[in-house]
Amino acid sequence: MTTTEERAAHQESPEPTRFGRVRLAVRRAWPAVRRALPRIRDGLAGALVVFALILPDEWGQLTPASFVRIPVEGLVAAALLLALRGRTRTRRVVAVTLGVLLGLLTIVKIADIEFTYYLDRPFDVALDWWSLAPAASVLQASVGRAAEIGIIVGVIALVAAVLTVTIRSVLRLSSLAVRHEARTVRLVAALAVAWITLATLGVPAAGHGTATMAYQHGLQVGRMFGDQAEFTAQEGRDAFALVPGNELLQGLRGKDVLLTFVESYGRGAVEDPGLSPGVNAVLDQGTQALKAAGFTARSGFLTSSTSGGGSWLAHASLMSGLWINDKRRYDSLVNGTRFTLPRAFDRAGWRTVSVEPAISHAWPERLFYGYAKGYDRPSLSYHGPQFSYSPIPDQYTMESLHRAELQPGHQPLMAEITLTSSHTPFTPIPRLLDWNELGNGSVYAQGVNGIGPPGSAVLGNSHRSRDAYQLSIQYSLSTLISYIQHYGDNNLVMVFLGDHQPSPLVVGAHASRDVPITIVAKDPAVLHRIADWGWTEGLRPATDAPVWRMDTFRDRFLTAFAR
Repeated sequence: MTTTEERAAHQESPEPTRFGRVRLAVRRAWPAVRRALPRIRDGLAGALVVFALILPDEWGQLTPASFVRIPVEGLVAAALLLALRGRTRTRRVVAVTLGVLLGLLTIVKIADIEFTYYLDRPFDVALDWWSLAPAASVLQASVGRAAEIGIIVGVIALVAAVLTVTIRSVLRLSSLAVRHEARTVRLVAALAVAWITLATLGVPAAGHGTATMAYQHGLQVGRMFGDQAEFTAQEGRDAFALVPGNELLQGLRGKDVLLTFVESYGRGAVEDPGLSPGVNAVLDQGTQALKAAGFTARSGFLTSSTSGGGSWLAHASLMSGLWINDKRRYDSLVNGTRFTLPRAFDRAGWRTVSVEPAISHAWPERLFYGYAKGYDRPSLSYHGPQFSYSPIPDQYTMESLHRAELQPGHQPLMAEITLTSSHTPFTPIPRLLDWNELGNGSVYAQGVNGIGPPGSAVLGNSHRSRDAYQLSIQYSLSTLISYIQHYGDNNLVMVFLGDHQPSPLVVGAHASRDVPITIVAKDPAVLHRIADWGWTEGLRPATDAPVWRMDTFRDRFLTAFAR
């Protein structure tokens, strides 16, 4: 007779749950997966190495066709590792070295992609590391401190991951090539023949982009040293350095000259059909309004030494009469004794000041340029909110300068002013207020909200960035026009210009580096001095208006107003 225990043992097992069925399937499949894992890892290693080799280094080249390449660098590396097949330790050292080089070149490619996307130029391995700090400050202002830290940590993790993956992948492929020597030799030979054939026919599939990129970046380092002697010689040549003060700027005696940089005010703002209608409406209406108030204007174009960022390079080019397009030249300039435009005004008897609302730390360059006083973020005493990157609204900046330096009985003033409300990410922007309402800026925190979404909503988005950009330029230009209407007199001479074009995200890749420049005055004698420049009448330069390099402006200006 069957016992109770025996009957329980023969009872059917309960129906397995869904989770149980999955576990059972995984358990049954795991041996096959384990056998396949080495091949999967081999395939991933090969794919990652090939991807790193054929990855383009420009944003505009990231197309499917760009990834259909036979990278010649991979064929050369494979041949080298095969030649070392009998020397295991040497081969491993070479494989690790190749992995490190591939990782570093991949990181530089990623940097190139970012730089061409935002600054319309490749990353300079010799000079561009300094740009990381300004980029971090823009991130903090746009997305907040926590997000900025997260992005920085993510970038560091990406760099570490790229190096780790490329080293391990090259090591794995090296061992695989030696284990399957005959098969590898046949594959490399076949691909080499295919590459030579494609290259002979001029087919782009014969890839050599990584080698070309490495060579070009190597030239950057070489040019950095070769350029030093040439630039030093240029610094020493200056027709105005020894001109006495009584022979400088005679045509502007008694005038207040406000030289104002409008952040990112580029040629695209007045000519791009998707950006210019609103901006041109402000300029055209402003021309008529100022004309009714007795002011006239002339406008042209200057070619900036930078694009997408690096405003200080453009400022230095205009003020020094030298082409300042990288940090090395900038450092050499500000550590020298170049005769700048502010120094010319100082020598001729003007009070010279700088207004830099985005600077909140020591700025020793003020002394180099020759400013008697520098107004920065703390000294402007702004008590309102920050609008994305811009710490102080442009209108408040202009009002603060007027309040501090342009009261009745003041010494003739030359001021260099940087307006920041149109700095990327361009949004939100303040509203234009009545000049008598500004006070200490706290009005901006009393229900006077900014226009547009937060900066984090437009970063990396071309359509939203273009919309925000044109609104910010309209605000900055409206501020200047309104200032002239409200405070302008017969002694005011306003020179305003862009520092550079905005990023390719806004104006597209490889746009010109031209920026508009305008001179406004009430005294007709001022603009009579520049009648032979051929500039367009009004605040908006015509398409065929003259275009000069930014570094030529200092000498033209000093010549026009010399006597």
